[in-house]
Order: sequence, then structure tokens, then C-alpha cells
Amino acid sequence: MRERCGMKLAVYGAQGYALSAFEAIKTLYPKREITCFLVTKMNGNAPALGGIPVRELSTYAQGLSVEEKRETEVLIATPEQVQPDIEETLENYGFRHHRRLTFARHAELMKLFHVRLGRFLPLSALPVGCRMPFVRMYMAKSHVDKPLRNNGSLPDYVFPIQAGAACCDGRVADLTDNTGEHISDRNGNYCELTALYWIWKNKMDTGGCADGEEGQYYGLCQYRRGFDLAEDDLLRLSDNDVDAVLPYPLPYEPDIHAHHERYIKEADWQALLQALSELQPTYAEAFPEILGQRYLYNYNVILAKKRVLREYCEWLFPILRRTEELSAPKGSERSDRYLGYMGETLETLYFMKNAGRLNVVHGACRLRV
Repeated sequence: MRERCGMKLAVYGAQGYALSAFEAIKTLYPKREITCFLVTKMNGNAPALGGIPVRELSTYAQGLSVEEKRETEVLIATPEQVQPDIEETLENYGFRHHRRLTFARHAELMKLFHVRLGRFLPLSALPVGCRMPFVRMYMAKSHVDKPLRNNGSLPDYVFPIQAGAACCDGRVADLTDNTGEHISDRNGNYCELTALYWIWKNKMDTGGCADGEEGQYYGLCQYRRGFDLAEDDLLRLSDNDVDAVLPYPLPYEPDIHAHHERYIKEADWQALLQALSELQPTYAEAFPEILGQRYLYNYNVILAKKRVLREYCEWLFPILRRTEELSAPKGSERSDRYLGYMGETLETLYFMKNAGRLNVVHGACRLRV
């Protein structure tokens, strides 16, 4: 991000996307003065992030002179589909210097940031290898998905699969998660994880390549969220012995407790803690430390060696199933996505606890619009 000499910077947005951009800019461009986060309305937003205030745009604009607005640049760090409307609103309030933080710009910012800090290593920072691995990424779709404005062709290694196919008659993909061994009928709680279960039980013991399991990568993305992997990225996998690719984790304040407090009821959270204690006591012991840090793997998006993904699924799904049994009302009596949200926290626990034995790298997770 090129600095505008002497101009103050405000970041439009107050969620993980904006906070991650703020942290990267503060690290990479320490001389840049960031005055505040801007939002349309304060509804549900924290009063401050990163030690600076979160301000409603209307109130912020009223407090600035025409000259001060000229000396302020606004970085629009929101989902791309709403950025044009925000630009128009900023113009109406007299802000002439604004810039969209597009997916490509955010991805580059995250790469530079994490390389600088030496954590959450980017896949793109590894040398390009010579061996092309066997890659199968399954893209979870639903009959309730909204059409995408930019619905381009998919890479050859991406296969759409309808998640929750047992819950409806309509079909939106040739592959469905209600064949073979499945939990498709529980999609209302598991979300895209019913597709991951199907992959685990029906695809990961068939097919493959001559290199064996270490040369095979399987994964899950969503119809609106997934990695944007170039051919060079795929060539980085096998020769660098990559175990798993995860999205860059997003920061939460004060820690990732904020995620489950927002999306998961306390009674359900206690059921998860009990299930974890019963089935995986060593992970239960490590959980408080993981919850006390600020980074969470969102979206249940993953690409991993077949062996690594199988081990993760063997660990994950018994915990979620036991949580269903302990929940009140039980998982079979409801449909509120809670197990899908828990999956994000459990993915964070599993891969952060195993960071010492697994070679985990990271990539930008594109939001398709």
C-alpha cells in the first residue's frame, strides 16, 4: 500500500477483514497514522478496535472541516460487493480520497504481513516445485444459494457438491452429500461440514495417484469462499511437504472467545466443552490457551494431504456428534447452524495445537460475489 504523504487514514469496516488490514498496515507502514474505524451504524460493533475508536460515518463526517476531509484517506475494508455503495456514500459526505481493499490487495497485504512476522506462513512464499500433486477440492453448494454475479469457470480440480441434499428435492450439483455413508439430513446444524463428512466417508479411500497418500490432497471450500490457487501454488504442495493449507486466520478482540460468544449459545458451548473433555482430554487441556489468543480459522475451508484430512475428520466428527447428544434441544430437534460455527473453533484448536508436527501454510480465501 503506497502511503499518501501527510494524509491520515481511516479504515471503513469493523470486522476481521478490516482489523487484519489495520494490523498489517501498522506493522508494514508504521509511520502511517490511522485515526479510526468507520461503520455505517454502530449496531453490534465494539466501541474500539486495536486501540482506536470505531465511529459512525455520519458523526465522524460532521466533526471534520472540508479541509480535514481533503486530508483524510479512507480504506474500504469490507466485502467487495458493498464497496461501490460505500464509495458513493463517502463521496456524498465529502471524502474524495478513498480506495477499495480488494481481494487481491488484501491477499498481498496478508502475505507481506505474515512473512514479516514469521507466523502463519503463506503458501505463495514457498519455492515452486516440480511435481504436480493429485488435488480434489469439493465446493459445497446449497439449493438456497443466491446466484453469483461473477460466476466464472472453476479450475479442473474443483468439484461442486450439494450439501444438505437430503433436505430438499432440488438439485444444484451432480455430486450430492446424501449418497453412501452420510449425515446430509443434519445439514441445518452442520452446514458445509455435511459435505466434508461425505468426502471423508466416500471419497478419501478411493482413487488417487501413483505417489500414494502423501501426494494426494483433498479439501473443502464453499460456493462463495475458497482459495484462489494458481498452478504454481499447486506445484508448491508436494515438494515442500505441505500438510495443510488453511485461510489466513482473522483476528478477534480481545480473543477468539468473541467468536463463539457471538454465534454459539452458552449451553451449547458447555456441551462442546464436555464432549471435548470426554473424547479428547489433551485437546481440552490445550483449549483455554488457544481460546485466549486472537486468531481464528474461519469458513471451514481446508486443503490437506489425504492422511492429514482423514485424521482431522476422525477427530472432529465424533466431537460434534457427542455435542449433538449433549445439546438441549438435541441436534436432531433444531436447525440453527451451531455445529458449523463450532467446526471453525475446533479447526483452530486442532491445527494450532498440532502446529509443531504439521506443516501448515496459508492462503487468501476469496469471497465470490
